[in-house]
Amino acid sequence: MTRVLIVDDSAMMRHLLTAILDADPAIEVIGTAGDPYEARALIKELNPDVITLDLEMPNMNGIDFLHKIMQLRPMPVVVISSHVEQSAAVAREVMEAGAYACLPKPKLDDESSLLAMRRVVRQAELVLPGRGAADGALAPRTESRRMPETQPLRTSAGQPDMIAIGASTGGIEAISEILSTFSANCPPTVIVQHLPAGFSRNLAERLNRLVQPTVKEAADGEALAPGTVYIAPGGERHLVVAGASPKCKLLAGDAVTGHRPSIDVLFGSLAQMKGISVSAALLTGMGADGARGLLQILRNGGRTISQDEATSLIYGMPRAAAELGAASEILPINRIADALLATRKNTENEGMGQ
Repeated sequence: MTRVLIVDDSAMMRHLLTAILDADPAIEVIGTAGDPYEARALIKELNPDVITLDLEMPNMNGIDFLHKIMQLRPMPVVVISSHVEQSAAVAREVMEAGAYACLPKPKLDDESSLLAMRRVVRQAELVLPGRGAADGALAPRTESRRMPETQPLRTSAGQPDMIAIGASTGGIEAISEILSTFSANCPPTVIVQHLPAGFSRNLAERLNRLVQPTVKEAADGEALAPGTVYIAPGGERHLVVAGASPKCKLLAGDAVTGHRPSIDVLFGSLAQMKGISVSAALLTGMGADGARGLLQILRNGGRTISQDEATSLIYGMPRAAAELGAASEILPINRIADALLATRKNTENEGMGQ
């Protein structure tokens, strides 16, 4: 059960959000607050799992309050505001401030917006420490399914094929679905999921208990190995892949396309690699991060996939990729895993230098 505190200065909106979220049996609204000061007291008293936050409020605006939450008591914050739909700059500022996700205000005549809100709040379970699998969110794997640890790749063995995935709002559920079909000896896989600092490790630990490959937070200088999924640390540095024997590199730098880590930065680094086959997918999320990087991979001979509108929680980044001509295929989420893995099978001799 995900316990939610709603923070909005409108009593009508607080009532509406409560009704929307309480309709989901996996969500419990444990309190509401009309301004940040009231919210601060309720956070201490109720210890919520997730906060929904409006941006325009009396006494302190939502972004300033978001900064304070991330400094003093980091937790998943879902910003719900009409401004994130009207202004890409506002959405970027919200994500840079540490929001777990941002969504437009719900529309009662749009069932998809109501479902999206519930799904995003439920997905927060996967970035909370010690939650998720134990609550039955997904069936945990058994240890007998894990294959022996694979040694780091060496140049003499040839460079492996690689998979890259980028996602934002709604991406945790989509990534979970893709990885659930990967075997324990899948190609090395690197992922950027837009998350605030501190949450990516929880996500990696949770997924590691649910899927067959080893899932871990990427470490600077770590060699890529088959059967391993590397998730970019949230909020602080960019993840790139570099070197003749590919390694994860974590680089300091400004936000790119409004994000740090940026999907464009990761994809761009993979597009520069020679002698390997790269397969990349851009999943659900607001904005355009990843679209240009996906185009770079396509131009370098890689296979590129964007999630279709019907299965995307937020059809922003995949739409940007499709409009840019960056996606060689546009697929529903349940077909993306097979498409990513097919590239490796079809080009194995070339990619492995055999």
